Amino acid sequence: MPIQTPNYSGPPFYLFNGHLETIIPSLFRKVEGVAYRREKIKTPDDDFLNLDWSEIGSDRLLVLSHGLEGDSMRHYIMGLVKLFNSKGMDTLVWNNRSCGGEMNLKPILYHHGASYDLDTTINHVLRMNRYREIFLSGISMGGAQTLKYLGEKGLDLNPIIKRAAVYSTPCNLPSSAATLKEKSNLFYKKRFLGKLKKKMIEKENQFPGLVDLELLLKVDDFDTFDTFFTAKIHGFKDANDFYQSVSADNWMPQIAIPCLILNALNDPLLGPACYPVELAKLKSEIHLEMPKYGGHTGFVSKGEEFTYAEYRVLDFLAAC
Repeated sequence: MPIQTPNYSGPPFYLFNGHLETIIPSLFRKVEGVAYRREKIKTPDDDFLNLDWSEIGSDRLLVLSHGLEGDSMRHYIMGLVKLFNSKGMDTLVWNNRSCGGEMNLKPILYHHGASYDLDTTINHVLRMNRYREIFLSGISMGGAQTLKYLGEKGLDLNPIIKRAAVYSTPCNLPSSAATLKEKSNLFYKKRFLGKLKKKMIEKENQFPGLVDLELLLKVDDFDTFDTFFTAKIHGFKDANDFYQSVSADNWMPQIAIPCLILNALNDPLLGPACYPVELAKLKSEIHLEMPKYGGHTGFVSKGEEFTYAEYRVLDFLAAC
């Protein structure tokens, strides 16, 4: 599919670079009027997932996947929930293991390749037999999980699932992970590492001996954290093996439904390989849009309640 032409005029004047476009909405944006009904479901390995529903009685459903250390209460999730509800569609946000306010039961947490939990969520929805059409959306890590899931299913994807749209998505995880080594991204590295280290301490309390606490307290980079903690508890050799093994672009060539990938060119957390230009040129199902502005999960539009990305996701999915 030819590369999509962006229609984003850019953020307000005070968000004059990708970092401000990323950080200011993350810290200060509030979305009012969203209420969830929580459902807890069991996973095949005897853990659980918390699903947060916002239902209006529709027979169409949007399934949402959040970003790293996010949950159903993040502004970028609630914006989509509110917008899609207002346009007549039910929404479901699944919280990754350990996210959403409750620690999970197993030693593992979650990661960019945890499409198996998205699969569990969708299978649960399909068994309900309530919806005639299902759409998928993911933001940041959740976008990568969504793309991986779609590629894994390929032509075997349930035909009720019609379209997908993701944004600020690390299509290539090694390329995205490399951005966290840059000095300009120190804020994001410290924020994510601080939250993840707290969770590993909780895991050590659950499973004594699982975590080397002395090493954990010294860790100040993601390569070390992912080698000795993420990779170790999820069965990978080291950080590089983890990044390469779960990267969504391993599966993206097999995606068999229309899928929008919206990645801003000034996103501080996406490396060059996160913009799959060649794949989009060759594959009719992939619609790649690369606005000059937007930051990471930003895309603020002056005077608008919803972001450009949220409107763009709606437009793409509603075109079904």
